[in-house]
Amino acid sequence: MNAVDEMSISRFERDGFLVVPGLAKADWCEAMRRCIKDALNPLQGPAEFEADVGYQGSPANRGAEGGNTPRRLLSAYSRDTVFRRWATSDGVRAHLQAMLRTEEVLLSQCHHNCIMTKMPGFSSSTMWHQDIRYWSFDTPELVSIWLALGYEREANGGLWIIPGSHLLTLDRGCLDRDLFLRKELEENKALIEKAVAVNLDPGDALFFHCRVFHAAGMNCTDVTKYSVAFTYHAKDNAPIPGTRSGQYPSVPLTRL
Repeated sequence: MNAVDEMSISRFERDGFLVVPGLAKADWCEAMRRCIKDALNPLQGPAEFEADVGYQGSPANRGAEGGNTPRRLLSAYSRDTVFRRWATSDGVRAHLQAMLRTEEVLLSQCHHNCIMTKMPGFSSSTMWHQDIRYWSFDTPELVSIWLALGYEREANGGLWIIPGSHLLTLDRGCLDRDLFLRKELEENKALIEKAVAVNLDPGDALFFHCRVFHAAGMNCTDVTKYSVAFTYHAKDNAPIPGTRSGQYPSVPLTRL
């Protein structure tokens, strides 16, 4: 754990997120981009489509214009060695061990484990939410990594985060049916005003807590935005049997 400075971990614990610049080198990012483009043409499933989620900007259904626009390619860990090596790399492992305060870290194959493909024209907005809303573990203490394979800014649908929101306990009434923040409530408006844009360059890695509120807009540029996302938990924080979180076995972070 000594490889990661304690000040960075303190910021993560305070804010619920941490950006590590250049954690993936340029050649690694290029190799992942090549794999993604090969998987998109022709499309190699499993995949989730923009029409599947029903978010703002999504096509109404698969038969509508843009209905065949992929939102993300699933099962990234099993797709290619380049993703497996990144997900279990020394830099990733060191940061996660420090953030989770344990040497024994596992990658969940049930959550995230995907390649985000935010395409122009038919990309959607994701409202304010916590990832833990549909996850089932002994404790809500998981960390995800979002790796930017290109520039991520507000214009192309980059992420926004509310710092410190992972420490809040909100009344159920603050959330709508789908567990998104209700934007019309005054207390939520004050919370959302604290949000910051997370600008990422190629190779930058965003580590974020499963309870931190985050959102993203549509891609308003003419270039597809590619990102890779994985989620991790401590070995002693087990998925609850019989839930989606326990559908596939987690993978210990060992050198490949």
